[in-house]
Amino acid sequence: MNATPDFRFDGRVAIVTGAGRGLGRAHALLLAERGAKVVVNDLGGTKEGDGSDSGPANDVVQEITAAGGVAVADTNNVGTEAGCHALVEGAVGAFGRIDIVVNNAGISRFATFPEADAENLERTLDVHLRGTWHTTRAAWPYMVEQGYGRVITTTSTGMFGLADNLAYATAKGALIGFTRSLAVEAASHGILVNCIAPNAITRPSTTAGKPNITTRQLDEARIQAMQTGLVSPMVAYLAHEDCKVNGEILVAGAHRFARWLLAVTPGYRSPGAEVPTVEEIAEHWDEINDESGYYVPANLHDWASTFMAHLNA
Repeated sequence: MNATPDFRFDGRVAIVTGAGRGLGRAHALLLAERGAKVVVNDLGGTKEGDGSDSGPANDVVQEITAAGGVAVADTNNVGTEAGCHALVEGAVGAFGRIDIVVNNAGISRFATFPEADAENLERTLDVHLRGTWHTTRAAWPYMVEQGYGRVITTTSTGMFGLADNLAYATAKGALIGFTRSLAVEAASHGILVNCIAPNAITRPSTTAGKPNITTRQLDEARIQAMQTGLVSPMVAYLAHEDCKVNGEILVAGAHRFARWLLAVTPGYRSPGAEVPTVEEIAEHWDEINDESGYYVPANLHDWASTFMAHLNA
């Protein structure tokens, strides 16, 4: 094994949001260990998004600098557009450039439906979706000017169906659309945009009120397997200049790494020029849902050309 890791980030500057604890902390520590200059952003609020505390961000910076790395703390609130712009401007002021944005910050406000109200939704969207949108948008001109950038967004396997936390799953679903669409725009600028779906025990996943994961449900081996540091190697790969994938969703954690596909079945083609009937749909339901020969569209245009290829026959 080489004494020096091949995947280094020397000369690169990374912003990691929500980096004072949990996943963000693990991402920041690994990037700094590999040579990146890291902006450790964390408002220091509760897992529901209330309050603030400069301690978590500063503590991580102290960990990094004690290990010989370079980092600065940032306590701006990425739940506001002004906070996102201030974060980016602070990073440029400190290090002169931005190469990597890891959008990790998140909150979790558990509530059932329809009790989940407008505040529940908006507060969740502010941090997860708008925070990712505004931070990436603020960093974008710098990345375009230098012809290089890596953006990582954070979704959740809660997209598969998460009881009692609809706002969280909604925000995370929106980030998949954001990632896939921005990736199309990004490629021509030398920027890659990808999405990570972590499998780890974090503060949002262990809310006292209605947790979807509790440590009481897991044995010690599973608790260790779901440590946040087991997600970070995938994040670091997506942040590296050697990474070539764009617009993808990767799942990481518990010593397993996988690609999350958005696929379409071949489906049923209605013959002739007549308007299909409801009865026709019912009759061919099995064919519509048959997963044999499914395909994975690269983008909207790829899907459209495949879905309507029969019109050219």
